[in-house]
Amino acid sequence: MDTKKPYVVAILIQVIYTGMFVVLKATFNQGFNTFVFTFYCQAAASVLLVPIAFFRERNTFAINMLNVALRFTSATVQSAISNSKAVSTFCLALLLRMEVVNLKSPYGVAKVTGVVLCLAGVLVIAFFTGPPFSPVNHHRAFQTGRAYSSTGHAAWIKGTFLKLSGDLAWSLWIVFQAALLKEFPNKMLVTVIQCVFSTVQALVVAAVAERDITRWKLRPDISLLAIIYTGFVVSGLSYFLQVWCMEMKGPVFFAVWMPLGFIFTMFCSSFFLGEIIHLGSILGGILLIGGLYSVLWAKSKETTIEPACSVESAQDSKEHMKPVGNQEKEQGRARGGNISI
Repeated sequence: MDTKKPYVVAILIQVIYTGMFVVLKATFNQGFNTFVFTFYCQAAASVLLVPIAFFRERNTFAINMLNVALRFTSATVQSAISNSKAVSTFCLALLLRMEVVNLKSPYGVAKVTGVVLCLAGVLVIAFFTGPPFSPVNHHRAFQTGRAYSSTGHAAWIKGTFLKLSGDLAWSLWIVFQAALLKEFPNKMLVTVIQCVFSTVQALVVAAVAERDITRWKLRPDISLLAIIYTGFVVSGLSYFLQVWCMEMKGPVFFAVWMPLGFIFTMFCSSFFLGEIIHLGSILGGILLIGGLYSVLWAKSKETTIEPACSVESAQDSKEHMKPVGNQEKEQGRARGGNISI
């Protein structure tokens, strides 16, 4: 049973993120301010994490962009483009010379191919709508305001690239956080400090963006559910599960399950929100998934080959360091003969 736990946890994480996309989209369709929502979520996450850090001893700009992007597009699009996070992180690491691409190697070509596929996927989602598919359920579970399709194609394009920009900001945060954790390896304290500071930043941004105090009022509706779910379940539970999963199986194992979230979100957004899924979103999602797997395959192969090369180099070095007599003895044994010096 223990061997199946990482697989169950990886699927559970994708289910959690599916719920986040659906609930957030329902909240923003209802008209709740995205900047105020970000503040409340960061505050909820801080309330959860600060006491844990006290007894045991994330980046606001990106979150705001992702929430605004979700208002302009759909839950399906947001989930699809999320598959580019691993690729965008790789691109930033490449620019910062933390990654290397050898175009003479098939794995280097696979990395570049993955980047191109992801970019193609984003462009398809942004500029190609395609024929629509009818919702799975015509009776919405969440009664919200206007549908995302009424925002217009210009807003759709804007939302798509805002989502991509938000993921790039998120990737930059991941790259810098990896460098920070090398110098200060206390993951819990680093997370709490970032969460508290991002709460303060979110408050400043929300105060500037929304000055009508009545829009800050929380009511017992879908917006309150979204804040509790995002602040506690996503920022709290899913963070712990992700760390556990990556420690058990590594980051590649965790990343390969991300496309499952796209499939879950596509179905649930259609069923619960009555969203109309277009062919362009599906094709773009497939390209993004192909790009993700191309980069992950290349990285996993390089990770497997490098230790093997190191072992062979060490064995060769030992062979060269052996005395001549010992080498002759081993050659004699290989021929079946006996050599005495």
